[in-house]
Amino acid sequence: MLIICSDQLLSQDIHFSQFFETPLLRNPALAGLFTGDLRLQSVYRTQWQSVTVPYQTTSFNGEYKMPIGKTEDFLTVGGQILYDKAGSIAMTATHIMPAVNYHKSLSSVRNMYLSLGFMGGIVQRRFDRSKVTTNSQFDGTTYNGGLADGETFDNPSYSYFDGTVGMSFNTQIGDNTDNNLFVGLAYHHFNKPSNITYYGNTKLEMTPKWVYSAGARVSTAENSYITFQADYISQGQNTEMIGGALYTYKLDDFADPKFLIHGGAFVRWKDAIIPVAKLEMRPLAISLSYDINTSQLATATRGRGGFEMALSYQRYINRDNSSKEAVRCPRF
Repeated sequence: MLIICSDQLLSQDIHFSQFFETPLLRNPALAGLFTGDLRLQSVYRTQWQSVTVPYQTTSFNGEYKMPIGKTEDFLTVGGQILYDKAGSIAMTATHIMPAVNYHKSLSSVRNMYLSLGFMGGIVQRRFDRSKVTTNSQFDGTTYNGGLADGETFDNPSYSYFDGTVGMSFNTQIGDNTDNNLFVGLAYHHFNKPSNITYYGNTKLEMTPKWVYSAGARVSTAENSYITFQADYISQGQNTEMIGGALYTYKLDDFADPKFLIHGGAFVRWKDAIIPVAKLEMRPLAISLSYDINTSQLATATRGRGGFEMALSYQRYINRDNSSKEAVRCPRF
């Protein structure tokens, strides 16, 4: 079990290899940057099964985009739910985070938007005290569960409010409305939560995190395109960089395809190579990925990392002023 005894908490936030399937986790200002009115996404990840009790993480996020009156501005409302379970003491984290994002049109002749998003909610962390074992319970040769563990936890669970703010710029590339790019910047834990310890020590403070995001979608032919995605994350002295691309081939109607296949790979720098395969049967899609470990743990894990499966549902809603009828709207 890990006990952190410093003035700041530098533990790693929840993250996914298929980060492009968890837009709100990257930046709330990425909400609504899709072709459609409604998007639902879920990702399941299991990690380190070859080394220890596997870490299991599940996310669910939803977004609903709507026009603002008769303007070319849009508002996206949604939210994110995260559940993480780790280790032999069943340490869990549950995040419930509503989000809102306002898209301001910057051009009257093309898709070009500046978005400002907010996300905030409750996080609860807990563990199973009955599964905790410490050195104090070893009598010199064997483990004795009848001995006290020597720890003085005030409570095996705690909760706190967490908040994120972000901005993004989204624009069409050239004259083709299918070619788009975005850049974004998010500031996570801006409120610096302090009630984040099982010992009741309020001096502990969560370190804010910066996330820089970018993506581009470029047509390569009438029936195919490439999507590039990348994130750079900085939290205290810790950094992470991940990026890659997916090639997409349209299997039917090139103008409005229903069936598409996607394939490609991403790299988490100095950590993993991540091949990805995705099948889209609009409005549904399923994608699979696997981390091939390239870090210093590669020998112990035999290169095995984390498996992920993502499901998504994305469509237009049959209503007045749908973004499907809009001349200009945020998309990617």
